[in-house]
Amino acid sequence: MARVFLTGGGGYIGGALVDALRERGDEVVGLARSDAAAQALAARDAAVVRGDLLDGDALTSAMAGCDLVYHVAGVNSHCPKDPARLVRVNVEGTETVVRSAARADIARVVFTSSAASIGEAEGTVGTEDSPHRGSYLSVYDRSKHDGELVAFAAGAETGVQVLALNPSSVQGPPRRGGNGAIIIAYLNGRLRAFVDTYVSVVDVQDVVQAHLLAAEHGRPGARYILNGATLTSAEALGLVGELSGVAHKVPNVPPGLARGAATLVERVLGLRGKTSSICRARVDTILHGHRYDGSRATRELGLRYTPVADTFRRTIEWAVREGLVTEPLPGAAGAAAGRASR
Repeated sequence: MARVFLTGGGGYIGGALVDALRERGDEVVGLARSDAAAQALAARDAAVVRGDLLDGDALTSAMAGCDLVYHVAGVNSHCPKDPARLVRVNVEGTETVVRSAARADIARVVFTSSAASIGEAEGTVGTEDSPHRGSYLSVYDRSKHDGELVAFAAGAETGVQVLALNPSSVQGPPRRGGNGAIIIAYLNGRLRAFVDTYVSVVDVQDVVQAHLLAAEHGRPGARYILNGATLTSAEALGLVGELSGVAHKVPNVPPGLARGAATLVERVLGLRGKTSSICRARVDTILHGHRYDGSRATRELGLRYTPVADTFRRTIEWAVREGLVTEPLPGAAGAAAGRASR
């Protein structure tokens, strides 16, 4: 049994990781910035430490006696309300975690980065060794790339073994935002339009297993892309339709029109002091399309990916049970969820 320190345990990936660590008997010390995060960690039987990623002294104290650090916390948004805070958390906060681990005499930090940090050129398949294109689709992409750079630099300077995990779009219950929201909108017949692009996904449980495997077998200084499948947007919606039994027609919007509409909405809402969830940066990211090679994690860590159909099936069944789907689903996934809810 290990004693581990974890950031981001109140979130989607971090919460699933806490569950897996506690299930195998590890003691988890979780950092909580908010009351909601503290409550989520306590509900998962983790020891809660209140604090902030940017407070190095507090982090060092909280890490005392731990064997390992999982740094999962971050601001995950292409359309942030406060871009400066996003950068502070994703870049400065990451460096602070690594340096705090060094002062706490912890040898290894497993860092949850993002496939967005790869920066592969448009039309190519991203690998851990892809040359960065030299430009960014969003402030989020830049922050994850810069966060990796400072993490590895701090690790090299202090002697801490830093490993980065780079998941593509993480899917599976209870994800209701991002691509999860697109699936739910499609099931409800409310996805009015989309674009022709590539979508890369990885199951949240595979991401959790990758963290556990990286802690044991990962190479210091290595990056591991986590990607279970890459589909076109039409293939992804077709698979959701096949599993659910619905067949909604979703027209494709030309790229120029999608960018123009996103820019207009963003400007109008900006004048009202609001932030659009479909901002220009998010549309640019979707249109760029992402194809990733996640095979290094299989070769070096032993990770086995969940078939994407299984991930989508679980998502559909969960969404039905949660009451997020308002239309009847005649397919197998919808029927199974209906039986389970009775």
